[in-house]
Amino acid sequence: MNPKVTTIPATKAVRSGATPAPVTAKRRVAGYARVSTGNEDQATSYEAQVGYYTAYITGRPDWELVKIYTDEGISGTSTKKRAGFQEMIRDALDGKIDLIVTKSVSRFARNTVDSLTHVRSLKEAGVEIFFEKENIWTLDAKGELLITIMSSLAQEEARSISENVTWGHRKRFAQGKAIIPYSSILGYKEGPDKTLVIDETQAPIVRRIYDLFLEGCSMQRICDILEAEGHRTVRGNSHWNIGTIRSILGNEKYKGDLLIQKTYTADFLTKEVRPNEGEVPQYYVEGHHEAIIDPDTWMQVQYELATRYNDRRSKTSVFSSRLVCADCGSWYGRKVWHSGSKYQSEAWRCNNKFAGEHKCTSATLRPTQIEELFMQAVRNLASHLRELDEVLPQAVAEALDTTDQRQEHEAVQEELARVVEQMEELVALNARTAKHRAGFLTTYEELDARRVELEEREAALAESITGTDHRRSIVLAAFQELRKSGTPIEFSPRLWVSLIEDAVVSDAEITFRFKAGQEISIPI
Repeated sequence: MNPKVTTIPATKAVRSGATPAPVTAKRRVAGYARVSTGNEDQATSYEAQVGYYTAYITGRPDWELVKIYTDEGISGTSTKKRAGFQEMIRDALDGKIDLIVTKSVSRFARNTVDSLTHVRSLKEAGVEIFFEKENIWTLDAKGELLITIMSSLAQEEARSISENVTWGHRKRFAQGKAIIPYSSILGYKEGPDKTLVIDETQAPIVRRIYDLFLEGCSMQRICDILEAEGHRTVRGNSHWNIGTIRSILGNEKYKGDLLIQKTYTADFLTKEVRPNEGEVPQYYVEGHHEAIIDPDTWMQVQYELATRYNDRRSKTSVFSSRLVCADCGSWYGRKVWHSGSKYQSEAWRCNNKFAGEHKCTSATLRPTQIEELFMQAVRNLASHLRELDEVLPQAVAEALDTTDQRQEHEAVQEELARVVEQMEELVALNARTAKHRAGFLTTYEELDARRVELEEREAALAESITGTDHRRSIVLAAFQELRKSGTPIEFSPRLWVSLIEDAVVSDAEITFRFKAGQEISIPI
């Protein structure tokens, strides 16, 4: 049996090389121009691109200009934030464009995935792209291969640029030079030589926030007060939120210091910024600029942040998490009696007073009682100021000495560096000599386990040293607060917060434990 073969002749010409297919009707053509920075030289380049493509497209009798789409001052590593680019793609997919002309693959996208995704989606819609520099037409048979190669090269170029910029930033960071968002820091403005200078139109707000916090106000209460007083945030908003207050209270810039590289860019393509939790080095610069808050006050606030917000309970009073039941060890809580009536009153008692079978015998106290008992203890302590002035600094220095811890910390860091170096040498040796894999892995895992152990010990020592240093500053600051106030007559929340660690309440007395280390018991 002989099959019959019938030839169906071709009706369209096949293109070859880098020449667009001939068409009888005019092609609707768009141009795309982009520069990645906003400086003057780039602005000239931007205008030149727009002018060039306008003349280039209108000068072709077989082309009809649709529009010149542009993005100015936008990075090419991702297309998501390029409004002009996104508009052009939408118009092309909607059938408004037949051909897109642009300078080069890197102008179009430095991200291989983005580039190929858009090229393929446009190709499926019958839209062609012409990259003038590389002379690539994407509907050509070899176009996608060339696009893949050129996009990869453009992406690697972007990676190299990103790494060079990052390296430059970190070299400046190591010298104590930071990139500072001046417009985002309440109380400061940009001064000569890009220094931080106190803005006295805003600095009083910062001082007000610190004072209110040390007077026992909760963060929400501080927000309410600032709004009632008509103060505005650094962005000019009349509404304050807890996150803003917490950020201001914990910002080292207000005591004149600067922590550099709190965040880092995790991906050069997406530009994703993440909090720096040890992934890259940080640099702490002391005395970088003039302080709005003195270091002792700042340290007191950090101590309060750590103690007042160390659990989920609401801290709405200066007495919260300060009064302890001598019977069961629980915290005292605020109780309101006859709420809403003319007989409404407030009292503080053990939160577990009636929990279980055992009833705590510790006393229930009214706020005025706590204040008066505290003032008796303060006056008692103040009478020994001269004696304390002679012995306290030395006692604190001896009790809170970190010399041994610092020496161990330094030794651990040195050993850690040696272990890391041994791991790197082992990897290099294995690559050169093809050492038996099982033996290599055993040695490597042993070194890696030691590395983890040393890193954990180094972190624990660093935290302990920092905590002890903070504690020493808090004790001395509390003592200075007492000296400054002399023999105070009236209770103030600031005095209570500055001086008291906690107070243990029994049925007969209350023992005040001062941050400076003294304990004074007063009969109830």
